[in-house]
Amino acid sequence: MKFAKTVFLVAGIYGLIVLVPQFFLEWKIGVDTPPPITHPEFFYGFVCVAVAWQVLFLILSRDPIRYRPMMIPAMLEKIGFPVAVLILYLQGRVSPTIFIPASLDLVLLFLFIAAYRKTRADDSSRS
Repeated sequence: MKFAKTVFLVAGIYGLIVLVPQFFLEWKIGVDTPPPITHPEFFYGFVCVAVAWQVLFLILSRDPIRYRPMMIPAMLEKIGFPVAVLILYLQGRVSPTIFIPASLDLVLLFLFIAAYRKTRADDSSRS
């Protein structure tokens, strides 16, 4: 259970460190990677939902056995970005540099899968 606790704690903290500053960087993103954001409601909506997932990861880290079913949607949350980046790259719509953050989500996906499997083993030993 310690493995799962650590994985979700690190994922939640990392995610908050990466996401929260984006609330203050809308203009910079438009300057660094033009064009400027034209629909800020989608941008801020995405950041808010993503931050909510980080809170879920922190809750999961407190009691992985109890919240184990929530690991399944957590895994789905981590696969979406890498798949989208791959498809967009193949269409020539994103830079290869976006593979770095997408790869980090892929690593977290594999760690979430490992945590899910490991908590099953821990849970069966409690009976």
